[in-house]
Amino acid sequence: MTGAADHLAGPGFSPSDAQRAIEAAQQYLFSIQKDDGHWVGELEGDTILESEYVLAMHFIGRTDDPKVRKAANYIRDKQLPTGGWALYPGGSPDISASAKAYFILKLVGDSADDPHMERARRAILALGGLDACNSFTQIYLAIFGQYDWAKCPSVPPEIILLPRWFYLNLYEMSSWSRAIIVPLSIVSALKPRCEVPEYANISELINPTWKSPNASLWTSLFLGVGKGLEKLPSILSRKKALERAEQWILERLQESDGLGAIFPPIVNCIFALRALGYGFDHPTVQQQVRELEKLEIEEDDLLRVQPCMSPVWDTALATNALVESGVKADHPTLLRAARWLLDRRGHGDGDWRVKNQDVAVPGWYFEYANPFYPDLDTTAQTIIALQKLIYPADDAARFRQAIDEAHQWHLTMQNKDGGWGAFDRGCDKPILTRMPFADHNAMLDPSTADLTARGLEKLACLGYDRMHPAARKAIDFLLSEQESDGSWFGRWGCNYLYGTWLAAWALSVIGEDPGAPWGRRAAEWLAKCQNDDGGWGELPESYEDPTQKGRGPSTASQTAWALMGLMALGETFSPSVRDGVAYLVREQLPDGSWKDEYWTGTGFPCVFYLRYHLYSVYFPLLALGHYADGGKRLRRSASEAAS
Repeated sequence: MTGAADHLAGPGFSPSDAQRAIEAAQQYLFSIQKDDGHWVGELEGDTILESEYVLAMHFIGRTDDPKVRKAANYIRDKQLPTGGWALYPGGSPDISASAKAYFILKLVGDSADDPHMERARRAILALGGLDACNSFTQIYLAIFGQYDWAKCPSVPPEIILLPRWFYLNLYEMSSWSRAIIVPLSIVSALKPRCEVPEYANISELINPTWKSPNASLWTSLFLGVGKGLEKLPSILSRKKALERAEQWILERLQESDGLGAIFPPIVNCIFALRALGYGFDHPTVQQQVRELEKLEIEEDDLLRVQPCMSPVWDTALATNALVESGVKADHPTLLRAARWLLDRRGHGDGDWRVKNQDVAVPGWYFEYANPFYPDLDTTAQTIIALQKLIYPADDAARFRQAIDEAHQWHLTMQNKDGGWGAFDRGCDKPILTRMPFADHNAMLDPSTADLTARGLEKLACLGYDRMHPAARKAIDFLLSEQESDGSWFGRWGCNYLYGTWLAAWALSVIGEDPGAPWGRRAAEWLAKCQNDDGGWGELPESYEDPTQKGRGPSTASQTAWALMGLMALGETFSPSVRDGVAYLVREQLPDGSWKDEYWTGTGFPCVFYLRYHLYSVYFPLLALGHYADGGKRLRRSASEAAS
């Protein structure tokens, strides 16, 4: 340890404790690396996944599969004492998650008179009943005869026929919305019906006193257009739209772990293909069922389902944490990971190409196989990790080419406002959020502070300074996004702690002065949010209630984010950093890992949250690595960028 680090010692804590924690965490990551070089941690979501999994199993005639019973056990196990089901630990009951869970438990045989079902029913009715559920839930319930199709918002397949020059077309929606909505539009048009036993009926969940909020003018217009299209399918070529939607889906299933390689489109594909007349034994249907099965995790008498897998993301972050915590840049473990990463890039025919004809080869995707959908965050983080390694002479040119190509693609994906989105360029038309089926809160993919910060960090890692044209625009965007209290919103991690860390880090390493007012405000906000135990935490509640920003039980990953934010802002030797490091050392488990009981990942704000099981390992390791280094690498990067 350095003399600077010695300055941080406090009662009951010494720098050698931090070094031992680093070595233990490194050994833990080494121990869980896959033989081919990659890392992958569990990605956990709420019980909506298990509920929709059971619906899919019933739809294909596998209700009696033991896995269905295990999934139902898991749903039952997650019920809140008050009766409903939440979207994250510590959250309030959610109407859509609760209604689906109740339906599943009745489907597998739980009686409406059972005490846990009575509690659930009271909670659901208090939240408004089935009419208060989101549009996707209502459509799913309609498939199984539990909701009136006439009350469901129409998802017209004619969307796919709108030309790309039209102001509103399929490619103005976010990539994940496209993947969800195209198969759902087939379902909405054909209205398949899957019978359930009479005992599974949930008509008792209708609350006749619930009043729907008044729809906006645009929402009412979209509702009217959708219902009109249902009445005039021959005039507007519904047959052509369905054929085009089917073709669109089939093209994107090639070389992929399901449509978009994520759970909702996979389930919707199964429903859509069956509605189109594909048999249960059709190879395409069976392939989608297998992709669904890959997401299962069985433990004893429980089964949970992942929304997708995150191996490329996990591998890039683990590699970066290891090298930044002192593992040699040519270590065989890291080179094995790098070689695995090299083969996980998207191809030139992905959806991103619609709005970007500037380059031919994109960056990296998130999952095992998802070549149509490389993303900006994974690409930037992978470049950051790969750039720091030292390659054998016979590999160096290949890696250099991959990094350069992905970097050029990333540059061309920058939005006009200077920021970066997740998958597309220029996906930011607010009118789309008024569509009746936009209540999953993720129709757009605009620039965000966290993704822009990662892109800016990538530029600094590649040796560019703050005068680079892309960096200048990104800096301006980030500074404009800072809130008055000094924090930044975090779109993909929970929440302001995540956004503030990334923004502060990126601005510092690219050469902006952390002693400027923006930096002082950010440092003061982070220090103010520290808990009495030395850690930091923030619940997803802050997405709905900004007064809760930076507040919540301490977690290892959020403590690491706050620490790195403070260190980026010149607070490496502060009491706040010392106490935060002491928290991480104290909370480390005997095997070298940490565990976050509360969730720190974000899918769709206010709608879907995540627990990345490895976040609580590589982020604390990364923070401890920078602490043990005394901030030297950070200061060196900032100095080089400033000069």
